[in-house]
Amino acid sequence: MVQTLSGGCACGAIHYECNVDPVLMLNCHCRDCQQASGSAYAAVVVVPKAAVQMRGEPRYYRIVGDTGKAVERGFCGTCGSQVTLKLERLPDVLGLQAGSLEDPSIYRPKMDVFTSSAQPWDHMDPGVPKHTQGPPMVSVLSRLSCACHADHDVCPPDEVSNGVP
Repeated sequence: MVQTLSGGCACGAIHYECNVDPVLMLNCHCRDCQQASGSAYAAVVVVPKAAVQMRGEPRYYRIVGDTGKAVERGFCGTCGSQVTLKLERLPDVLGLQAGSLEDPSIYRPKMDVFTSSAQPWDHMDPGVPKHTQGPPMVSVLSRLSCACHADHDVCPPDEVSNGVP
């Protein structure tokens, strides 16, 4: 069953909705996410960009990461709430800040990324897979292109490589 994800900023100037299962849910521990979130990591729900309907226009702050690709962090120009992430490296997805969800309890991280930058006081869940750098691109791309299963963790590699949903 497809989830309806909705949320927005604290003041209500920005609101989004999408009727699609997330491509991925992850905790990003990179230094940029730490600074932007003011915490140990950013909790991000990755969805296909085309599936998101947005009311209001986030303002974006653009940085270039270590890979040489840009990351744009969308926030409300009125209340300052972080709402979205756009990745130059993955232009067909949009990251939604888990804290901006109307029901953030649905957030279930599938991986911790950039753990090489994690703070020593950050106690990560040992049951969640860890990646010292970013998420494996094969994993993200296969989940984005795979519409064959409700649980994207079971998508057979040959179906993804052949582009067969």
